[in-house]
Amino acid sequence: MDAQTLTYVFVFLTFGLYIGIAIWSRAGSTKEFYVAGGGVHPVANGMATAADWMSAASFISMAGIIAFMGYDGTVYLMGWTGGYVILALLLAPYLRKFGEFTVPDFIGTRYYSSAARIVAVICLIAISFTYIAGQMRGVGIVFSQFLDIPITWGVIVGMAVVFMYAVLGGMKGITYTQVAQYCVLIFAYLVPAIFISILITGVPIPQIGLGATVVDGSGLSVLDKLDATLVDLGFGPYTDGSKTKIDVFAITMALMIGTAGLPHVIVRFFTVPKVSDARKSAGYALLFIALLYTTAPAVGAFARLNFVDTVHNTSYTDVAGWFKSWEDIGLIGWQDKNNDGRIQYHPGAPFAGTPVFGEERRRDGSRAVTNAPTESRNEVYVDRDIMVLANPEIAALPAWVIALVAAGGLAAALSTAAGLLLVISTSVSHDLIKKTFAQGLSDKRELLYARISAATAIVIAGYFGIFPFGFVAQVVAFAFGLAAASLFPAILLGIFDKRTNHIGAISGMIVGLAFTLYYIVYFKFMAPELNTAEHWWLGISPEGIGMIGALLNFVVAMTISRMTAPVPSGVIDLVENIRIPRGVESPHEH
Repeated sequence: MDAQTLTYVFVFLTFGLYIGIAIWSRAGSTKEFYVAGGGVHPVANGMATAADWMSAASFISMAGIIAFMGYDGTVYLMGWTGGYVILALLLAPYLRKFGEFTVPDFIGTRYYSSAARIVAVICLIAISFTYIAGQMRGVGIVFSQFLDIPITWGVIVGMAVVFMYAVLGGMKGITYTQVAQYCVLIFAYLVPAIFISILITGVPIPQIGLGATVVDGSGLSVLDKLDATLVDLGFGPYTDGSKTKIDVFAITMALMIGTAGLPHVIVRFFTVPKVSDARKSAGYALLFIALLYTTAPAVGAFARLNFVDTVHNTSYTDVAGWFKSWEDIGLIGWQDKNNDGRIQYHPGAPFAGTPVFGEERRRDGSRAVTNAPTESRNEVYVDRDIMVLANPEIAALPAWVIALVAAGGLAAALSTAAGLLLVISTSVSHDLIKKTFAQGLSDKRELLYARISAATAIVIAGYFGIFPFGFVAQVVAFAFGLAAASLFPAILLGIFDKRTNHIGAISGMIVGLAFTLYYIVYFKFMAPELNTAEHWWLGISPEGIGMIGALLNFVVAMTISRMTAPVPSGVIDLVENIRIPRGVESPHEH
């Protein structure tokens, strides 16, 4: 069978598995819908957490970023993995000891305020919808390329599948579905990486292959050859960084504390029976995550080397098979500026305007563009989000590997999308409706509102997938910045600072979120022409500004708390009870 037929088979089988699990594990109560009944085994919860956290950004986009940014792309590796350690050590066990359903639940109770709960819900929704935009774009890319349907319809199909297991199964259905999705995505990520590592270096372990010698007889290591190849083409060395130290530090820190403030990951620790199980599942999740994250640098380097070797100075007819399929959906493009019929890959913009895809191909094989070509010698436009997905095709791997990667990309995007949709729906139904506006709501009625909220959130998420506002990992980085600036300080202070009161926490969340959101919107949408290092505040990019937002949050919350009324004694007792060590369960836990 060809790659497309195999892709249909793999996707159909995996989707059938996900929907079957959702029907088998359908939630029958709010506790099952919100926290899977609180009885998930630590190993299963570790797999589900890994799948929830390793989104389309991790599977599809991160290696693509590393492929094109080289050394600078390591901020994503350091930030995302380091942040998970912070989450596991500083937040997860204590929040499990608190024993409620949601992050706004903790903030509303700890800060003894409905207003704090509402602000937390607003922060959570802003974070989640920003994050989910990247996931739905990933779904659309995979569907449009591998199933030969428009991106819009790909997003709609993805919405329908998520609807089945998120709305029916709730957290219970999502948890066991994510266990299956983790198995699919990690297998799909490792298999082509192993194949390509063998082809390039003869070493079957990608992590070792990254530092090995290439088999072309040059005697160079992978990174040395990549440096030499890129310098010959006019690029900077792959192993050199161009970002300033302050920006690297800011992005890494924003991603780290943003990871620790992600509501859809935090809620996973409410699903295990005991506090000790929360610690165990965090350890298992870190192990499962490390399998992908230690492989990503090798995948990025191999992808860039393969891309250059395959594309540069090559006749279009020699690469038309895989090149045209991505060109048709607008994620790669070529304009033959010197009319020699060969593709030239150099630094610089290939087009003065935007490539107009879908129009008639010129007689020389290139596509029309909106404006005249630039002075740049570069003739190739490539979207970094395609690198992991296109890598097996570029390397001419077997068709079943190509199909497997498509199924893995969908598993990564859908698993995180489902987790985000659930935290949105539970925050609306549980925190806004039941705990704020309709207290005393019956369990059955609350479950209905949760499902309606999930369905509504899916529709909104689909819109963001059809009309995205950035490449996958960039959009996700913004979500981490918003989480860093809003929820993380409120949660951390809520656990470790007994003097932080509701006025301080609310003020801090509002200031942190407003500052970070404005900074991102200003440089990315209001004045994109100013989005350069010389115009950034303190030289910090929009991807890293969440660190400053978090510092502002901390300062405002702690200062105002010490200038206003003290925290009630009952809340101080709650904080002390949460911080009881080991696996001792609190009376507050249910």
